Amino acid sequence: MHVYEVLIRPILTEKGNYQVDKLRQYTFEVNTRANKIQVREAVETAFKVTVLDVSIMNMRGKQRRVGRRIGTTNAWKKAIVTLAQGESISFFEGV
Repeated sequence: MHVYEVLIRPILTEKGNYQVDKLRQYTFEVNTRANKIQVREAVETAFKVTVLDVSIMNMRGKQRRVGRRIGTTNAWKKAIVTLAQGESISFFEGV
């Protein structure tokens, strides 16, 4: 898998903003086939930073109802990336 196919989008939430400010952790939605090594390479290549740790979670799809029909949303994968001291991703700043 190419490094630019791994990262899908950043996840911007209140908890994510706290993690960026205090813990140097950034959250991304990643490809469901990606592993920790591929996520590390993708973040380092895309943002020119040093990654210390990568945590990955599989997020299950939820049931949603539209009228009488019940369906499910798609399952997805979330990665939390910890950066080295003094480094940051400017994409997340000021959000």
